[in-house]
Amino acid sequence: MENQTRDVRNQIIQGNSAEVLKEVKAGSIDVAITDPPYLVNYRDSHGRTVANDANAEGVLPTFPELYRVMKPNSLVICFAGWTALDAFTTAWREVGFQIVGHIVWAKDYASSSRQTAFHHESAYVLAKGRPKKPTVPLPDVQEWVYSGNKLHPTEKAVEIIKPLVETFSKPGDLVLDPFLGSGTTAVAASLMGRDYLGIELEERYCQLARKRLKGVERFRSRGSVQSKRAA
Repeated sequence: MENQTRDVRNQIIQGNSAEVLKEVKAGSIDVAITDPPYLVNYRDSHGRTVANDANAEGVLPTFPELYRVMKPNSLVICFAGWTALDAFTTAWREVGFQIVGHIVWAKDYASSSRQTAFHHESAYVLAKGRPKKPTVPLPDVQEWVYSGNKLHPTEKAVEIIKPLVETFSKPGDLVLDPFLGSGTTAVAASLMGRDYLGIELEERYCQLARKRLKGVERFRSRGSVQSKRAA
């Protein structure tokens, strides 16, 4: 397609991720780190909800386009809950992803409970092709860091995402999050010298992500000035 040449580095784009990704060049993304809606119709204690969290058609069609835009021999880190795991794993495998790893974050509190109390979060490591192994593999059990969920009902802390960025990418790589939420993946990528592309359905969260990233730019600018003075 002629329009698949959009400049996407260091951009936050509002829209449906499956549609926006159609404008992204095939094989152009180094790594994706994303936390899509879990398809559980979530509502937090303040009554906040997550767009498309009860609508698989608003989430799963992203994965064919995600596979297309990933570089050969690349990785996607995708958070997912167990309640709709069959739907996610089917969608991943149908487009060609292989599940090559599973990361668990252990919580010191229960976020919910049914037959068991939910004391962890999970992400799955998906491969397109045969990616190289990281120089220093990330332990598959990590300590949870609570974000406070002030900016988004299912917000991940930057401290959760930064080790993923560090392990699975290198400086200058393009890190994609097609379900950006309040912008944590883009913030973590920018802090660690990576480029980012964030796609988010709700404009209010796009605005929030851009605001957070401006804060990162100011932080990095101050650090650069201080380094020059020290030299």
